[in-house]
Amino acid sequence: MKLVTAVIRPERVQQVKEALFQAGISGITLSRVSGHGGEQEVVEHYRGTRVMVEFHDKVEVRMAVSEPFVQAAIDAIVRGARTGEVGDGKIFVQPLERVIRIRTGEQDAAALTPVTEKRLTPA
Repeated sequence: MKLVTAVIRPERVQQVKEALFQAGISGITLSRVSGHGGEQEVVEHYRGTRVMVEFHDKVEVRMAVSEPFVQAAIDAIVRGARTGEVGDGKIFVQPLERVIRIRTGEQDAAALTPVTEKRLTPA
């Protein structure tokens, strides 16, 4: 089991969501975040004052996936998020020690969205 976290451009959320759903991944969490990476600082004017924008608005997408879904999740995120420009984001993959579904008490792989080989085959 892995925790896949992606930090992407807000305007690419719809494309990433659609790509993940097409890959059979439906359990996702979205958070609005801000950060600074390789993008250049932007100077804006606010009420007549020059303001340097150091942090850019981003969206963090998180999902817990079983091993067969890890590469499918990565491929879907890249397909949906890539523009080819600086600031497209990053994907982080971390091991998950334990997962518990609160409603049923199921644990680990049983607590994740079921995986079928049909969902893993490219369309």
